[in-house]
Amino acid sequence: MPQLDTSTWFITVLSTIITLFTLMQLKISLHVFPQSPSAKSIELLKTDNPWESKWTKIYSPLSLPQQ
Repeated sequence: MPQLDTSTWFITVLSTIITLFTLMQLKISLHVFPQSPSAKSIELLKTDNPWESKWTKIYSPLSLPQQ
């Protein structure tokens, strides 16, 4: 039964790692990043909700008088 020849594995793995590293570096270097991020002004819009026009009070069960 012939033995598996592993003499070329080192150069194959090494060249694969170098190729993947190079491709990732190229991919990252071609990505365009924003130069100066700035906060956008957000205008708050007032919406009329039906529950805001009424006076409501929420009773917690612990704040009710003992019976």
